[in-house]
Amino acid sequence: MASPRRLLSIGHSYTVAANRQLAHAIQARAGSKWTVHIAAPSYFHGGNDLRPVAFAAAEGEQSTVTALPAYWTRKVHIFTYGWRRLRELMRQTWDVIHAWEEPYIVAGAQLAALAPRSSRFVFRTAQSLNKRYVPPFDLFEQYVVERAGGWICSGEKVSEMLLKRPGYAQRPHRLIPLGVDLARFRPDPHAGLSIRQKLGWTEPGPPVVGFLGRFVPEKGTALLMSALDAVRTPWRALFVGAGPQEKLLRDWAIRHGDRVRICTDITHDQVPPYLCAMDILATPSQTTRWWREQFGRMLIEGMACGVPVVGSDSGEIPNVLNGVGEVVPERDVAAWTRVLGTLLENPDRRAELAAAGLQSCRRYSWDEVARMHLEFFDELSDKA
Repeated sequence: MASPRRLLSIGHSYTVAANRQLAHAIQARAGSKWTVHIAAPSYFHGGNDLRPVAFAAAEGEQSTVTALPAYWTRKVHIFTYGWRRLRELMRQTWDVIHAWEEPYIVAGAQLAALAPRSSRFVFRTAQSLNKRYVPPFDLFEQYVVERAGGWICSGEKVSEMLLKRPGYAQRPHRLIPLGVDLARFRPDPHAGLSIRQKLGWTEPGPPVVGFLGRFVPEKGTALLMSALDAVRTPWRALFVGAGPQEKLLRDWAIRHGDRVRICTDITHDQVPPYLCAMDILATPSQTTRWWREQFGRMLIEGMACGVPVVGSDSGEIPNVLNGVGEVVPERDVAAWTRVLGTLLENPDRRAELAAAGLQSCRRYSWDEVARMHLEFFDELSDKA
C-alpha cells in the first residue's frame, strides 16, 4: 500500500481555530490518502482582516497543528514567520505546501523561498483589483508566481483579473470558493427568536434587516443607513460587527430608538443565531480605488441560515448571488430603498429567496470545497 501524500497548509488566518476548518475538511475527505499538517502564527495582532488573537488548540482537531513565532503582525504586508522554526518545518517531506498568504507580501515570499524544490508550492490569493505594487512587493509577487506550482482563488472576478497579470496564466490554477459549515450555519427560527428577545425586541415586530461585517466605508454601512432612512415600510435593523464607523452607526441609531441594535462583541462561532434573527441580510459593499468585494463569506453564511440576501454589484457578489439573491447597484440609494422596501412588504418573496439560497449553498459545504482542493493537489502531485 502506497504511503499517504503529505500536505502542509499554512496561513496567518489559521491562528483562529474556526479558520482551520478547510484543512480539517481536507483531511477528513482524503482519509488515508493524505496526511494534513497545519501551521499558524502563535499570535497575530491583525488589522483589517483579523482581530488580535493568540493561537489556541481546539477540541477535536483532525490534523496536527504547529504554532510558529511570527513578527510584525500588526501589518499583514510585512509580517514574517520565525525563520528558524519555519525552516525546520519546511525541511520535512511535503508533497504539497499550501500557502494561505498573498504572493505580494513578505510572508508569501518567505514561504516560497523556504519551500523545498521537491514540493509543489501552491498559494491562495484574493487579489480583486489589478494593482501596481511598489518595490519590493512587486518583486515578491513576481518571485512567488515564478516559484509556484499552482495557485488558487475564490472568485471569477479574481481569476479573470489575475490571468491578465504576468506569469499567472502560465501556472495551473483552480477557482475554488470559500466554504461554510452547514452543520453550524443552518435555519434555526428558535435561536433567532431567542436573540431578538435577548436584544430586548418584543414579538411580533417588523422584519429585521441585518448587516454582518466590518463597520468601514467599503462595506457600505453609510449607504445602508441612508436607504433605511428612506424606507417607508416598518423595519428593525441589526448590525453585527466592529470597526471605525461604530460611532457613526450609534449616532444614527439614536435617531431610530428601539428599532436598531448594534452588536460589536460577537465572535465568529456566535454568528449563526444572529443571522437567524435576521429576515433580510444586506451586503452593500462599495468598490473603492484599492478594494472591491473578493467573495463575501457572509453571503453564503446567510444563505445557509435561510436568510434572503441583498447584495451590491461590487466584485464577486453578483456571481455568488446569481439567481438566489437580489443584486442592487452599489451606489444607488434609491434602488436599495426600493428593493429593501419590496422585500420588507413581501414575505413570499423573502421565502422564495431563502429557499433558493439554501439550495445553492450546498456547493459551499466544507466537504465539497475540500474535494476541489484535493483534486487540484492530486493533479499537481501526479505531475511531479
